[in-house]
Amino acid sequence: MNRREHLRHLGAAATALSGVGALLPGAALGNSADMPAAADRSRLIYITPLKADTSESRCQAEVWFLRQGDDLLVVTQADAWRARAITQGRVLAKIWVGDVGVWSRNPEYRDLPWILAKGAMITDPAAHTAMLEKFGGKYRDEWPVWGPRWAEGLADGSRVMIRYRLA
Repeated sequence: MNRREHLRHLGAAATALSGVGALLPGAALGNSADMPAAADRSRLIYITPLKADTSESRCQAEVWFLRQGDDLLVVTQADAWRARAITQGRVLAKIWVGDVGVWSRNPEYRDLPWILAKGAMITDPAAHTAMLEKFGGKYRDEWPVWGPRWAEGLADGSRVMIRYRLA
């Protein structure tokens, strides 16, 4: 079972999100102080890298994340477009903050508050270890399965850690 299938099986309980209604649907959070609070209430964010002309790419995904101050951290496969875009110099991304489940089944994610952010790879193994421990605290039910996979992937290069900072 992959992470998307796991989310799908969690059903309504996994997609319920209290408190997001206080934000304006589809409104830009921009650099506002609202982003940390919105991120703290959510288990998912939705990311799309922006093309060179700043339009959204077709690659979009719901991902687990950590908030570290005003930054959002994600771990993803090294060959995912959001990772490859950064290595190609396309560092801008649009990130919707909230949780409506799998993006392809729930276009409502586009109504969530959003930010523009710049992505950068985190390559320090010590930072990986520290952040993986924090991911394990946030996603403790899923972590016995995903924790070792992410740790192994970061070690062998099949996964990368990305820091998204408000643009």
